[in-house]
Amino acid sequence: MIRPATRPPAKPISPSPAKPGPSRPAEPIQLEVLPLPGGPARIEWRRSVRARRVSLRIDPKGGGVVITLPQRAARQAGMALLMDNAAWVSERLAALPKPVAFVDGAVVPLHGIDHRICHIGGRGGVWIEGRQINVGGAGEFLARRIADFMRATARERLAKLALDKAEQAGVRPKRVSVKDTRSRWGSCAADRSLAFSWRLVLAPPFVQDYVAAHEVAHLRHMNHGPQFWALVDELTPHTAAAMAWLRNEGPRLLRVG
Repeated sequence: MIRPATRPPAKPISPSPAKPGPSRPAEPIQLEVLPLPGGPARIEWRRSVRARRVSLRIDPKGGGVVITLPQRAARQAGMALLMDNAAWVSERLAALPKPVAFVDGAVVPLHGIDHRICHIGGRGGVWIEGRQINVGGAGEFLARRIADFMRATARERLAKLALDKAEQAGVRPKRVSVKDTRSRWGSCAADRSLAFSWRLVLAPPFVQDYVAAHEVAHLRHMNHGPQFWALVDELTPHTAAAMAWLRNEGPRLLRVG
């Protein structure tokens, strides 16, 4: 699993121990805007049966903060963690790239190369012409058509990469899918299903290559031990460069669309 670096350096506050609950995702419990040193910030509170401690992360996609509480943790513990890291949170929120919507005239990356969205009108459809993404049909459907095009392109590209690398590694995924995830670029489930963020289609090919290799390597090694990294290095030569690129440029991808 590959996650964007969005968590504070401070050690989270741990509540009293709780027994692990059933495996299901965290659920949003409250949205609010709170004053921080850098100005008002959107806070999303979540409660999770799987969480063992209070945690805080920046949500680059939504431009806010997510605080996750274990089932029996008090809200005050989350507020304490937020206040302890208020300066860091304000700095990270201020450093987020500006959001780029799928609208006529917007410039968005595709495979790492900037393309301009151009609403052509006429019959529906999306096609590439040079460094231009042409979109047909009515203007009110432009954003949806671009989003569908990006997801389809990502699915085709990442599925091919993953299957090619799986064959090279002598393994086979159960399925390959793309999702709109906030906190991970790729994942490998216990049932051997691979999933990737569709936003990887915005990144350069060498980044796509690395993420595919990383998740395929988990089909053999469900950890990040030496054997896992050795297999990753067999499957891609781009590990160091891609990790650095995602660390520096990843938040920009989450602001697109």
